[in-house]
Amino acid sequence: MLVAEAAFGFTPGTVLPDGRGRSGVIRSPHGEIRTPAFVAVGTKATVKAVLPESVAALGAQAVLANAYHLFLQPGSDIVDAAGGLGAFMNWPGPTFTDSGGFQVMSLGVGFKKVLAMDTVGLADDDVIAEGKQRLAQVDDDGVTFRSHLNGDQLRFTPEVSMRIQHELGADIMFAFDELTTLMNTRGYQERSVDRTHAWAARCLAEHDRLTAVRASKPYQALFGVVQGAQYQDLRRQAARDLAGLTVEGRTFDGFGIGGALEKENLGTIVGWVTDELPFDKPRHLLGISEPDDFFAAVAAGADTFDCVMPSRVARNGALYTPDGRFNVVTAANRRRFAPIDQDCDCYTCQHYTRAYLHHLFKAKEMLASTLATIHNERFTVRLVDDIRTSIEAGEFEAFRTEFLGRFYSGRR
Repeated sequence: MLVAEAAFGFTPGTVLPDGRGRSGVIRSPHGEIRTPAFVAVGTKATVKAVLPESVAALGAQAVLANAYHLFLQPGSDIVDAAGGLGAFMNWPGPTFTDSGGFQVMSLGVGFKKVLAMDTVGLADDDVIAEGKQRLAQVDDDGVTFRSHLNGDQLRFTPEVSMRIQHELGADIMFAFDELTTLMNTRGYQERSVDRTHAWAARCLAEHDRLTAVRASKPYQALFGVVQGAQYQDLRRQAARDLAGLTVEGRTFDGFGIGGALEKENLGTIVGWVTDELPFDKPRHLLGISEPDDFFAAVAAGADTFDCVMPSRVARNGALYTPDGRFNVVTAANRRRFAPIDQDCDCYTCQHYTRAYLHHLFKAKEMLASTLATIHNERFTVRLVDDIRTSIEAGEFEAFRTEFLGRFYSGRR
């Protein structure tokens, strides 16, 4: 292993009694990530409405940016010239970039990222969301896109994704994969798993080449992405195949667990995957942020998570508290001169009241999004930090029961 590559690694810590869930530490060229950890999403090299300095202050250990969006604007070459994603956005800590594969579903067929999709009576390999136009076509070589910005046609392949992500310079990258929906037929899911595996091999080969070409840059870890939808045999097969994949002597540094999932079976599906993956490499579950999903996924062996939801709902006035989620725009908060959460240590709760946030949202002031996002991101980061602490203290199940019992006891 080269000296630069030794800058990345994972050390498991305390393990839950069933041998799946664990704490640990990911080492990267830009610092450590204590796991389990929530990774804040900064899609376009920014967590919307919040300064990077504020993201650090609220406790986020890492941020994740979107390779597809940064490829379109400002261009991965510009980010490269700036010194990489962290330097470009003034974020000193670890960074992640996704591969662009998510756009196969979200832009290609018009569906937003959801855990549970209503699939009763549906099985269609050409399914598309109502009122949407197909913007992506998948073949065995890659994906042809129509830019959502200007309609230009562009092409993503495993090699293109690797080039873009190397130019973006994140500490952790993901192999290019095909993200299917739960509505696709079993036959299509089988073909998609095979296609994603073939793309993974190409990603490893190109990653090996670019790592050598860019040897002066900090090492970037590459995670393989496990697909397979809701099928146990496909998930296990995909995980085993990626775990055993070696190209030019190179293997994956960690693994992502991707795809639309059936929410009620999330923990089961994650467990299928982690059972087949090496214990000494990290696992990232893509697109998760609800409290019950965190506990289920951690128990099943996931280490890190990302999701846009805490910031997205914040911009609409929906705020998290230990007693559940509520909307600060309702009349009940107009004269509520108290913090969002009396016990929260975030900047917003330390300085502002629900009444003030209610006013900001009603007045359509930009500050509303900033203050609400700071609180929701802090709530989410702290929750996963507390889960990690509970694992190390031997109190995971007790904390799970207490937290979820309170959070879901009623909505305000």
